[in-house]
Parts: sequence; structure tokens; C-alpha cells
Amino acid sequence: MLLDELREELKEAHPDVQAITTCWQQSNLEKTYQNLHKECNDENFWMQENQAEVLKKLQHIKKIRDQYFHIIESYKGFPELLELFADEKKELTSIQQAIKTTRRELSSLKIAFLLNQEDDDKNCFISINSGAGGTESQDWAAMLLRMYLRFCERESFKAQLLDYQSGEEAGIKSAILFIQGDNAFGLLKNEDGVHRLVRISPFDANKRRHTSFAAVAVTPEATTAAIEINPDELRIDTYRASGAGGQHVNKTESAIRITHLPTNIVVQCQSERSQGQNKENALKMLKAKLVQKQKDEEKQKQDAIERKSIEWGSQIRSYVLHPYKMVKDHRTDLESPQPDVILDGDIMPFIEKNLLKEQELRVKSK
Repeated sequence: MLLDELREELKEAHPDVQAITTCWQQSNLEKTYQNLHKECNDENFWMQENQAEVLKKLQHIKKIRDQYFHIIESYKGFPELLELFADEKKELTSIQQAIKTTRRELSSLKIAFLLNQEDDDKNCFISINSGAGGTESQDWAAMLLRMYLRFCERESFKAQLLDYQSGEEAGIKSAILFIQGDNAFGLLKNEDGVHRLVRISPFDANKRRHTSFAAVAVTPEATTAAIEINPDELRIDTYRASGAGGQHVNKTESAIRITHLPTNIVVQCQSERSQGQNKENALKMLKAKLVQKQKDEEKQKQDAIERKSIEWGSQIRSYVLHPYKMVKDHRTDLESPQPDVILDGDIMPFIEKNLLKEQELRVKSK
């Protein structure tokens, strides 16, 4: 019955409504809005040198504020509308469309609240590296690569494969993606860590259960002005590309490997036919890694995935395909009994849950 379906939809939306309400209360945006509004209405405001900056900030907060109150008021009003038009199918159909619209707006606003950290709005690089275990781990790394490519399709992100090192028998030893899109880093930074797979091995004649590991590192793209690289501190090597890409890749030494001598950071790219384009992309990756290294040192952290061992202790998520089916995120304890759906790129629930947890931790630490 349509009425029952709509009631269930509102029930499903309730956690998201609670989430944005919490985010709004913790953000202090209402107080900021009121202060900016008062400042802009001051008779001497137009004499201020930073008036354009203040107005821009006010407009940005006002947009979020208007969205928030519109969604909350709409959600509060739906139960009354459902009771009022419980026996009118035409009206219920109209309400159904309004609920779907509100839920889309709700999801969008929740992400906007949570992506408020430095670099969240930037493009990013994703590095995938297979762990110890040969073919098993290399096949698992290839599965993760496909998962992120499917996620990018779902979110309308542009994904460019910059480097691809095939495994000896199957899968990949490593791969690097460059992801372009709104809040690409803010979303995908939540995937940084070690991913564990448990399954019956398709490569084991005895059909035994195997555990495989792969590491994912996510780095924001660095702006041109963020860091300067001394050309004398670089060692640049060329080699023949070995990945997919047609006959051309194996005929010329178009692939580029750059080593930053002071830090020993190595980046490589073989996605383009032109050596110059590969060099440009490799330098982008190097800048991103150097900027990230600086930030980590300033915060006295370990380098992201490069210093993590690909083993049990550093895993962020487990994907179990046998003897039962379950995906579990060990940071948030969120679980899904549908690993096939997750591995097809539907990882947004895990991303949102981790963003919410990080937001809560930031609030507690203040």
C-alpha cells in the first residue's frame, strides 16, 4: 500500500535528518550567520575594505541555512500530509515525489556539512598496491581498482588511469588513478588504508579459504603554488609501458619514473602516448605527495599508507565472501551483507558514516 511505503520512506530518512540536525548544531553556523547579517546591516559596512569577502561568506552560509530549514520543515510536514490525504492516491503520488526530492536534498546537504576540511574540494590521486600473497592479493587489488572506477561512474567523477602494473598471473601489482570532480578528495580520503578480503580462492585447486590484503593511499592534488621542486633534485627514468593501451605502449619508452632524491619518493606514469604528458602527470603526483608529506610532518603523523604495513593491524575494512557474506568497516562498525553491491562501487554509506564519525571526534576534541 502506497501510504505504508511513504511512511517507511520517512522512517528511513530519519537518521539522515538527525545527522544534519547534529551537524547544524555543532557547526555554529547560525551564530556566524547572525553576526555576519548584523555586520552587513551596519551603516558603516560599505566603508569596509573586506566587504566583498564578508558578503560572499554570508551568501554561502545563507544558502546552507535556507536549505537546512527547508528540509527540516518539509520533513516535519510530511506525516501530517500523509494523514490528511491517506485515501487520495493522486495526492499521495504527488507527496511521494516531494519526499524523494527532499531525500536527495537531504543527502546532498549532509555531505556539504561534512566536507568542511582543508583540501576536501580538491581532485585526488588513488594508489592501490597489492599486499603479500602473490596472485591472490594481486587479484584483490584489481577488484578494488574496479570498485573505485565504478564509484567514480556513480558520482560522475572523471577517473584517469595513470599507471598500471599487471600481476604475473592475474590482477595487478599496483595502479594509480587521478580522480577529478567536486569533493573528490573529501569523499575518497575515507578509503585510505588497508582492505582485507576473505574468500575461497579461485586460484587454489583445493578450494581453500584465503585472506588477501591490498593498500589504498589517497592524496589531494597540490596547487601549482603549493610547492616548488628543484629540477636538480629529480632523477627521471624512461621505460616501455607494460599495461593496457594498445600496440603503441610497448614500442616506445614513453613511460616516466621520477625519483625525488631528498625524500626518495618515487612516482611513475605510463597512461599517455606522449612522454611529455606522462612526465607532466608524474610531476603532479610528486607535488601532491610532497605537500602531503609536509602536512604529515607538521602534524607529527606517519606518512599515510607508505609507512603502514599491509597486514591485520592496519586494516580499515574487511570484505568476507566465505563462509558468509559481509563487509565491515572497522572504524565505524558499519556492516553490509551485500559485498557484491559494495564491490560494484556502492561505497557511499561507508564514506558518509566515517565522515560523521570524524566530525564527532573533531567536536569532542575542541
